[in-house]
Amino acid sequence: MERDRMLERVHSTRRPTLPGDDDNSDDGDDSKTKKTIPLTTRFCNFVSRNGLLWPLLTLSFLAVLFFSSAVFYTRTLVCVGSSFDPHSRVGFFGFDGLESDFGSLGVPWCRSKHGKTVEWTSKDLISGLEEFVPIYENRPIKNNMFGMGFDHSFGLWFITRWLKPDLMIESGAFKGHSTWVLRQAMPDTRIISVTPRHPEKYLKKGPAYVDQNCTYFAGKDFIDFGNVDWKSVLKKHGVTDLSRVLVFFDDHQSELKRLKQALKAGFRHIVFEDNYDTGTGDHYSLRQICDQSYIRGGGHSCFKDSDEARTRARRKHFWEKAVDIDELCGPGEAWWGVRGYMRDDFNHSNKPISHSEHFQNSRFVESVLDIYWEVPPTAGPSLTHQTRYDPSRSYPPIVEDGRYGLFQRLGLGRLDRSVFNGYTQMVYVQISKPES
Repeated sequence: MERDRMLERVHSTRRPTLPGDDDNSDDGDDSKTKKTIPLTTRFCNFVSRNGLLWPLLTLSFLAVLFFSSAVFYTRTLVCVGSSFDPHSRVGFFGFDGLESDFGSLGVPWCRSKHGKTVEWTSKDLISGLEEFVPIYENRPIKNNMFGMGFDHSFGLWFITRWLKPDLMIESGAFKGHSTWVLRQAMPDTRIISVTPRHPEKYLKKGPAYVDQNCTYFAGKDFIDFGNVDWKSVLKKHGVTDLSRVLVFFDDHQSELKRLKQALKAGFRHIVFEDNYDTGTGDHYSLRQICDQSYIRGGGHSCFKDSDEARTRARRKHFWEKAVDIDELCGPGEAWWGVRGYMRDDFNHSNKPISHSEHFQNSRFVESVLDIYWEVPPTAGPSLTHQTRYDPSRSYPPIVEDGRYGLFQRLGLGRLDRSVFNGYTQMVYVQISKPES
């Protein structure tokens, strides 16, 4: 009987305080009804009667319970704010699986001539997010379907704000959201917008943005970026230093073509909005060009029994823009571009290219590239609940999974989750003529 009473006391010390418990209540509180016996005396009496077996078993049980709780907490920390679903992406891949599952076949990074990188840091990006969120909440086009979401809007705003160009040029304006973003970054700087359809045409059907300090080559005045006499246009705008000009491409044209056109005109700072991953997209992108076997994170296998094939097949169930081997590889195991094709002009032009040509394209890009920097996702997928891009094919987010407090503090939790579903590896590049 005495042994049962002692066991009851041991178990009662592990009982958590319940919401209805009251420290001033006499019910069940031995300290207010019985004489207090020192804990050491109780322990010595218990050991003298029963030996060390039960204390050791109790301590072992508590240690296992604590360790299991700690492991469970760290593994599910990413799901703060939502119920844990064992069949969700987090439950299936675990914490690490959200970030990368390819090992060396990860994210291709275009190699620059001298290994230069951008000046800004992760702290600068976080500070920028804190400033940009309230700006974005006041955007004129709330539903920008088929246009930029939050990640790229922030990227364009941040890069522009940092570079402080004397002139901003955009090719592809759609309803004018990107024009509005540029204007928020540089309130008084001139913008040149090259776009087939004038944004004012969209005002008849819903929200759009037309900038009063913008020169539009649109509608009947439209001229393709590659056909504009930029020397005379820049002279008209009083711009003589082309290193003070930022060019933004969101026109779904081959980025290799646009890169060569910008280089010929003398521009140095370029942002490509849709820098599509290999196997995806409607135009030939820098990321596709730089996805080479000799680059860490580049190259692919079309072998259906390979680890990569199994990994891609598994991740395809969870990420809409993930591609499996059948989608990645074309005739003759061609895995570059989109199944070995160079797409251009919204996929209206779609021609196969050889791997040799694809390789030479990458060497050309490297010869003119001073800086290559992909805008990282704003926050981890468990925070944004995005379902499109595969995190294993992108660099770590600015706000990593598990940093729920920071996500909320920056105001990101106030945004509709749909605005985070448009990430396509936007990239900033700085270029110069090849060295002779």
